[in-house]
Amino acid sequence: MKLTRRAMLGGIAAGVVLPRGPLRAGTQELRAAVGQVQLAPAEYPATEMWVYGGSAPGPLIRAAQGGRVSRELVNDLPRPTTVHWHGIRLENAMDGVPGLTQEAVAPGGRFAYDFAVPDAGTYWYHSHFKAIEQVSRGLAGPLIVDEPEPPEVDRDLVLTLSDWRLIDPAAISGDFDNMHDAAHAGRIGNFVTTNGEAAYSQPVRRHERLRLRLINTAPGRIFELSVQGLSGWIAAVDGMPLEQPLPIGQMFVAPGGRVDLIADVTGEVGQEAFVLEIFQGEGFALAAFPIEDGGGARRGALAALPPNPAQLALPQPGEARSVPLRIDGGAMRGLREAVFRGETLDGQALAQQGIFWALNGQAGAPPDPMAEVARGETLRIPIVNQTAFPHAMHLHGHHVREVLPTGGMGPARDTFLVDPGSVREIAVLLDNPGDWLFHCHMLSHHAAGMGTWIRVV
Repeated sequence: MKLTRRAMLGGIAAGVVLPRGPLRAGTQELRAAVGQVQLAPAEYPATEMWVYGGSAPGPLIRAAQGGRVSRELVNDLPRPTTVHWHGIRLENAMDGVPGLTQEAVAPGGRFAYDFAVPDAGTYWYHSHFKAIEQVSRGLAGPLIVDEPEPPEVDRDLVLTLSDWRLIDPAAISGDFDNMHDAAHAGRIGNFVTTNGEAAYSQPVRRHERLRLRLINTAPGRIFELSVQGLSGWIAAVDGMPLEQPLPIGQMFVAPGGRVDLIADVTGEVGQEAFVLEIFQGEGFALAAFPIEDGGGARRGALAALPPNPAQLALPQPGEARSVPLRIDGGAMRGLREAVFRGETLDGQALAQQGIFWALNGQAGAPPDPMAEVARGETLRIPIVNQTAFPHAMHLHGHHVREVLPTGGMGPARDTFLVDPGSVREIAVLLDNPGDWLFHCHMLSHHAAGMGTWIRVV
């Protein structure tokens, strides 16, 4: 496997929504605005982006498990926007989905987000208004919820992985409604960054133990990851600790997904350790760790992180109601017809409106939920992917478990890949009341029809 450094690969009007009541003491601003960011290497000009707090990614938000996150969104953008807190089990009104949980915040408007964070782990936040454009322009940032007793590590590093579609000289391409992207694998960029840097590097010591929190904020790219000069365990996925940590191997992280690694530096002094993206058989350095000197003795095995409250009440799929979800459409399969905005249209008429995908024959968020359930009910959802592309399905406000062919249950997660031509069945305990979006996190796919919702009453 050839190791290389990642390089440039190619050249609605809405009413102003005011905060709900007085702001909680200590609430900080989260300002969304147009900004200039040195995204590409120094020999290129700065890139005009849409950013939180003046940076891409946005500022790290950190809270203690059981505490609260309080941020007042200030919209200095030329378009409406919202903030979605990806993976957090929060009050439905704080979920940030325009048209479902709140009205979009108009330019010049403000909205106060205030919610508890019951589960420790690695999460993120991003715009959910015209997300294919706003996330692709930079509106995303990391959110970490710390355990009361974190694992014993020397350093806790957040690695926010993003990709960007840049055109000469270093501008973000404005083709957010690209029909090829929408009908194929989604918007894939030509320039990859870690924490906003093309060559992220962090000096380490040999035998140092690192917690690496990997967050895929890209709008469409599935990161295939590996490590070199590091040895350890996958400790958590999508914020939820694994019951038994797994040795680090090949990892596929879907858009919106997260992986926590706890890894020891095993390379020699003077060498570099790496987190790599495997792309077309080559290893590209997403993060480099120059090994500057020797540390102490290597530590022993890792104990599992304590489970989150979200994992303590497991779904019981045995007697659960089954609500299948069928995915149709896309290039090489086609969408013969679907219901869109209350009207049954053929594939050609749908394509003329930028619609290429359907869930259960419905394109775009339907007026009625795919399921209405009583709080505390478990659903089984067999997801049948009849398309030629993988899809990163994300359920808001909950974590799900895959029902394995053996009858066992997979790990808890909120974003999971469904391969083309496959069937994956999930079980979810719906214990959080409200209207919850369920969609593909390839954001071009969501914009082109792949979105529905579940009501919990």
